[in-house]
Amino acid sequence: MSSPLPVLAITSGEPAGIGPDLCAALPRFDCPARLVVLGDRDMIAARIHAVEPSVDILDYAVGSTPRPGSLEVLHLPLACPVTPGLLDAANARYVLDVLDRAIAGCKSGEFAGMVTAPVHKGIICEAGVPFSGHTEYLAEATATPLVVMMLVGGGMRVALATTHLPLKDVSAAITRPLLTDTLRILHTDLRTRFGLAAPRILVAGLNPHAGEGGHMGREEIDVITPVLEALRAEGMDLRGPLPADTLFVPHTLGQGDAVLAMFHDQGLPVLKHASFGGGVNVTLGLPIIRTSVDHGTALDLAGTGRADPGSLFAAVELAIGMVRA
Repeated sequence: MSSPLPVLAITSGEPAGIGPDLCAALPRFDCPARLVVLGDRDMIAARIHAVEPSVDILDYAVGSTPRPGSLEVLHLPLACPVTPGLLDAANARYVLDVLDRAIAGCKSGEFAGMVTAPVHKGIICEAGVPFSGHTEYLAEATATPLVVMMLVGGGMRVALATTHLPLKDVSAAITRPLLTDTLRILHTDLRTRFGLAAPRILVAGLNPHAGEGGHMGREEIDVITPVLEALRAEGMDLRGPLPADTLFVPHTLGQGDAVLAMFHDQGLPVLKHASFGGGVNVTLGLPIIRTSVDHGTALDLAGTGRADPGSLFAAVELAIGMVRA
């Protein structure tokens, strides 16, 4: 007897953005998983039926078997009506309720993993809830002391030592303990979530030319190199610190399974240039599986039927692969 399909929670994200529109494409996405969209049933049905009138919207029930071409929705009510493209802080708590329900389902085993559509950080903060992003919210909700953001796409896996920090604060944030823990999480999840028995990690330097022997900064000498040497002694395959301007050439990338960039805009512009619209954001170090689209809420596209679901499809496929691994 074949094993049941994994059940993935798909959070519909900011209701005024393209998250609900992306869900309209899920019934025609053939994948070996049962996909359950979390959000307001009527709002999601209206957005889907505007472009896919024939899709049946089914109420989610544990253990049920959805019909082909239908979409299961776990109903969580909006606080107020939504107009596509127009943010409303009154629905900020709804967005977080959707995330909380998906997290709870993953922690309990109801869901094998969660895939998140984009949220709008600014409107959540405007509602009085400090919110710096999915990654940090998931870490707090699962009591995980440190998580690592990694994007996958364009044939690359790029993880970040620091995430949403002003550039002026990056150097001070890159400490030996942080870098050690980040590399351990990355190494462990490449093995357990991605099935790589002996992952090879390319580590970027912080400064131009990786500091050029200390003439352009000492972070490589004082922090990065000592950490790499200590972890190599534990058996990790770590290359670097490497100059970031030549790390992403094909010859160098071919020598590694993943890259660790020191800050957000050191690694992600390269990956997004190669894969925007088809990349996936992954949170490593969590006790649950979480993947996400690699783009924002695209308010100008919400409700137009022109939203491209490519990144959502890729995020679902990667989550399935992580469940299998």
